[in-house]
Amino acid sequence: MRAPDPRELGRVFNEVPELYDRVRPGYPDELFSDLVAVTGVAETSSVLEVGCGTGQATRALAALGCAVTAVEPGAELAALARRRLADRPNVTVETSSFEDWADRGRRFDLIVAASAWHWVDPSIGWRRAYEIVKPGGWTALLGHVVVRRPGEPEVYAETADLHQRFSPGNPGWCHPPLESEVPATDGGWGSVDDPGDFFGPPVVRWYPTVQWFDGKGFADLLRSTSLYRRLDRAVREPLLDAVAERVRTRMGDRAPRRYLSVLRLGQRTG
Repeated sequence: MRAPDPRELGRVFNEVPELYDRVRPGYPDELFSDLVAVTGVAETSSVLEVGCGTGQATRALAALGCAVTAVEPGAELAALARRRLADRPNVTVETSSFEDWADRGRRFDLIVAASAWHWVDPSIGWRRAYEIVKPGGWTALLGHVVVRRPGEPEVYAETADLHQRFSPGNPGWCHPPLESEVPATDGGWGSVDDPGDFFGPPVVRWYPTVQWFDGKGFADLLRSTSLYRRLDRAVREPLLDAVAERVRTRMGDRAPRRYLSVLRLGQRTG
């Protein structure tokens, strides 16, 4: 069987833009404060955001006062981002993948990808970032790692039997790592390819964050993720209905989704 194309998987979010916008986690203010402190980005700076989705991180970047060009391959996601950011004249949203985007000679002080860089073709991404970032500029990768805390009820632990019942042997099913373990085991550029000589060693910062959901809300969150969207609907929907019911009956209809949000910053070499 052919392995899924990451670029194809990335497009599944375009199927549910409103849901994606409603349930997916944002990024803490402290992260953007650190982004400014490390990179020196200011109102006079130019920023390119790769894979802006519905504009969750874009709004925080726009609030810095800099000029933001946001690139998003999903037409529905890009359209929603334009509506959400219509009050931000310093933001332009362009519909394209990063690999195919026409830069027209534009160069930027900072490239940002918020939970999006892993969808970029690794044979193109870092080299193109190096070409587009000005000398002395930076690339920032933002993301979330789902984690758990000892002794706290966690949804996958409470629903592992349901996942195996509806989609047995799925390699995506696993318990989240402990929050305390992640910083020591997920350093550098994380799960994406290393940029090699294009960018220097990354500065890495971690930020504990949490979302709280009732059963229906948690099912909607899972419904917005690639792991569940690539399931056949006849499998996905009964599974998520069962997850929602389990959260209601076993967790008092209140469940945490804990993350370590992460900022990884690397400066262009040369």
